Amino acid sequence: MTTTTTRDTLPSALPSSLPRPPDELEKLEQPWRRPTGLRFFTRVDNTSIGLLYIGTALLFFLLAGILGLMMRAQLAVPDNGLMSASVYNQVFTMHGTVMMFLFAIPIVEAIAVFLLPNMLGARDLPFPRLSAYAYWAYAIGGLAFFCTLFFSLSPDGGWFMYPPLTSKQYSPGLNADFWLLGIGFIEISAIAGAIELIVGILFTRAPGMTLSRMPVYAWAMLVVAVMIVFAFPAIIAGTTLLEMERAFDWPFFIAERGGDPVLWQHLFWFFGHPEVYIIFLPAAGMVSTMIPSIAGTPLVGRKAIIVALVVVCFFSFALWAHHMFTAGLGVMTMSFVSAASMAVAVPTAIQVFGWIATLWRGKVTMNAPALFLGGFMFIFVLGGLTGVMVALLPFDWQAHDTYFIVAHLHYVLVGGMVFPVFAAMYYWMPLLKGQRMSERLAKWVFWLMFGGFNIAFFPMHITGLLGMPRRVYTYPTEMGWDWLNLVSTVGAFVLAAGVLLFLVDVVRTLRRPEQKVGNPWNASTLEWLPTETYNTRSIPQVKSADPLWDQPGLTEQVEAGQHYLPGTASGRRETIATSPVAARPTYLLILPTDGWLPFVAAAGTAGFFLLLTVKMTLIAWACGITAVVSTVAWLWGSDTKPPIREARVSDTLVLPVGARGTASHSWWGTIVMLVVDATIFASLVFAYIHISMRLEVCPPPAATLPDVRWPLISGALLAAGSACMLWALRSLGTRRLPWLALAATGCAVAAFLVDLHGYGLAGLAPRAQAWSATIAALVSYQGLHVVILAIAGPYLAARAWSGRLGPSSRATLDNTALIWHYTTLQGIALALAVHVVPLLME
Repeated sequence: MTTTTTRDTLPSALPSSLPRPPDELEKLEQPWRRPTGLRFFTRVDNTSIGLLYIGTALLFFLLAGILGLMMRAQLAVPDNGLMSASVYNQVFTMHGTVMMFLFAIPIVEAIAVFLLPNMLGARDLPFPRLSAYAYWAYAIGGLAFFCTLFFSLSPDGGWFMYPPLTSKQYSPGLNADFWLLGIGFIEISAIAGAIELIVGILFTRAPGMTLSRMPVYAWAMLVVAVMIVFAFPAIIAGTTLLEMERAFDWPFFIAERGGDPVLWQHLFWFFGHPEVYIIFLPAAGMVSTMIPSIAGTPLVGRKAIIVALVVVCFFSFALWAHHMFTAGLGVMTMSFVSAASMAVAVPTAIQVFGWIATLWRGKVTMNAPALFLGGFMFIFVLGGLTGVMVALLPFDWQAHDTYFIVAHLHYVLVGGMVFPVFAAMYYWMPLLKGQRMSERLAKWVFWLMFGGFNIAFFPMHITGLLGMPRRVYTYPTEMGWDWLNLVSTVGAFVLAAGVLLFLVDVVRTLRRPEQKVGNPWNASTLEWLPTETYNTRSIPQVKSADPLWDQPGLTEQVEAGQHYLPGTASGRRETIATSPVAARPTYLLILPTDGWLPFVAAAGTAGFFLLLTVKMTLIAWACGITAVVSTVAWLWGSDTKPPIREARVSDTLVLPVGARGTASHSWWGTIVMLVVDATIFASLVFAYIHISMRLEVCPPPAATLPDVRWPLISGALLAAGSACMLWALRSLGTRRLPWLALAATGCAVAAFLVDLHGYGLAGLAPRAQAWSATIAALVSYQGLHVVILAIAGPYLAARAWSGRLGPSSRATLDNTALIWHYTTLQGIALALAVHVVPLLME
């Protein structure tokens, strides 16, 4: 028996060349069978969840499109009374919100959840229940949020929700609260998807698929998932602060009490501008995957394109003030941002030139995907050129908040994302039932969409330059915008006709009988291997960046079970975990199966936020408790002792089942989650620093800092709790472990009570001035973590007493310890920030 020989060098021969047992395939199919009927809601496999995700995102695309047509109908002629100002404000706010938050971001994650396991040669992503939870939270919450339109409760402050317009004074109803709470938890589901993608891409690639051989699309999604981890916490922090202001009258954004509306712009656009690239880069990855197949030649400049993806990621976080050139920032700051806004065009151009060179070198077949990719490059390049224009300060000052910006935004987002997504639909549709969509109808769809889009949005550049402001519900005839708006409206309906024809073709294609998928585009990537409910029959050994081109016979070998893990070693759902860089097999990963708990937890989460918005407090808390109990039960059933200790995954390789510590996928998932956590905390600290810098005297009059002894006592108690957890890690299998967990819990709770006592004695008044409110927000965030530890400590003790913690089932202990140490560090950082910033302000 060999356990380590192939971890350093993969075999040159086939991993599993021996004859396969006759019942092996049946044993493999058994754990992967998908439930039907009502138990459909229990599915967690990537194919089911990915298709649901894609379908729901497209539904929101249609709904947002209908809202857009309503807006164009209102603006078709001057002085139109089709909609009142209040209704129009709700419609345009929901149009932007649904397109950006419920379509654009979810569709890129949805396609990734569906495609990546097959493209990486894995049976599934490592946290399928997390994907299911993320989807159901998004679907239930998103549909409920959209339905607010029918009750005149939808938000009306724009998809960016700038205060003071959205403060309680100017938006006293529940409309803004639905946006803040609804979008806040929908972004949490996007972060859950990002954690799944990061760990899945790094740890479940096929053996031999090194980072240099990984598909460009997988690279794009890895970069995007990292961007989500660092960008989305800012909007979560911002929505939390604005909802606190509305609910508790804590004046973070009220200038009269020391707040600053510009703080919201900083937090929103630190998320908002990277979001543009979060939407574009997955589309770019899809383009880099489709173009080589269409041209019949490898991607030109592959390494340069991958480097360009990473460079765009870094640039995107330097550009958030690009949207704030008229907000009164300093000239030096705006100049640097302006330069960065123009510089980001360089890595983007590298990708465009790489695509053009690939098409030039190959022999292009003008099929449906090729048409949409050509339309994408034309429209996106125009959008990029206007982006360079608005990066110039003098021009932006004139064009800001006009229809020129509306045109630029749509050229970038529709050209940069919608057209590639439609190309992807045509390209990957055969994966569903083996049927390609109609090439004849595709030409009609393309020209209707391409022509309609340009007729609708190109005139808006001129309308904006003529002075038409954004977000107006009507205009007088003497302004001279009549014919331009009418042309835009006609174009919008032509575009809609193209989308409608596309949907007709989708339905027609899905109604046709199923047939063998094959490889209709002669593609080079692994998603075109034969798949069943368990995805790939055996996990392939990859030797190049274009395996289906460079490894003759790979399809037949995989289907015959001649590669890794041709059956099931444990009788459960499994895949192979590999090393992050070299993709060497490290252990057998047993995957969770179908169950109700992710669905119930997601429904409870959505119910808690939405019902809390309408002040149905008791039912909301019942939903929240249901979500917590379901999550605890979900976790209780995981991290169990595996049925076997090691598994033969090929003729020459035996792997351990599961891993511990830094080798474990769950450990790294927890690390990524804590990075998100730390970024939210950093956003709240930024708010505290921003408000402090606006003060003439810090602390402001009538406000004082707590005596230094209280944070010292609190820090000592937190450190004691972490010490108990360190001792608990060394006490696995002993009777003292549960008592150490409970002692650590007591220390954490006591530390927070000391914090409350200290700040209470200091007389902080969060309603009186924003400085105290930012400290109260930081303390509240620390309190949330203490509540989590108060649940985690007894939970850990219960697992120890029930015998569910052991050397082969210790992930709960390891991951809880990480959360514990993070909470300790965050508590200490909070105390340092609160006490040091005023000293620096002197």
